[in-house]
Amino acid sequence: MNGAATVKPPSSSVGDYLKAIWELAREDGTAQTKDVADRLSISSASVSNMFARLQEMGFVEYERYRGASLTERGRGEALRLVRRHRLIETFLLEHLGYSWQEVHEEAERLEHAVSDGFTERLAEFLGHPVHDPHGGPIPAADGTLEADDSFPLNDAAVGQRVRISRVVDEEAAALTFLEKHDLMPGRLLEVKEVRALDGIVTVEDEDGKTRTLGAPLAALVFVRSAFAEGG
Repeated sequence: MNGAATVKPPSSSVGDYLKAIWELAREDGTAQTKDVADRLSISSASVSNMFARLQEMGFVEYERYRGASLTERGRGEALRLVRRHRLIETFLLEHLGYSWQEVHEEAERLEHAVSDGFTERLAEFLGHPVHDPHGGPIPAADGTLEADDSFPLNDAAVGQRVRISRVVDEEAAALTFLEKHDLMPGRLLEVKEVRALDGIVTVEDEDGKTRTLGAPLAALVFVRSAFAEGG
């Protein structure tokens, strides 16, 4: 019998929870039970039970009625999955002919089926990309992640010039609209109106074309100030 214990990676369900907590964490680092339940399409009671289990496993700090925050170990596991997911998305788009709208769901299926060794070979094959097809930063192999100073488009000020840095990739219909109207990472925009009443945002692109986005859609588009980059 081998004296060295083999450390197994967390199960796919545990990984899904850790990734959801990381993605949904608020400014204090805590993800709310209801938000995770909505993301994973399960009951809040099931999430509360899993949070307690994850705390026993050392992946989260959990306080009832407040939610869960990742420990250092939990964050490392979450970022390992995020890296794998975003590399797979990039591969599917660049080499297998998948569309911008399809890669997220396919990567969700594949991320639990491949090893860390495969992930690193994939990164080398792709030339070590730093962003996925939707503009999301890809964590490095050591778990480090570039600082993200982007903010939702509906938080921009009227008259502000911004550049799209990334878009939330869970909603295929939203991605279809954004691609159709060329509202993709890298695009420079000027904010013309942000309506306080209903949150509708109107922007003008580099070609002088005006686009109007409802509040839910604008919240999926993350931007950076163009002045911050010298633009």
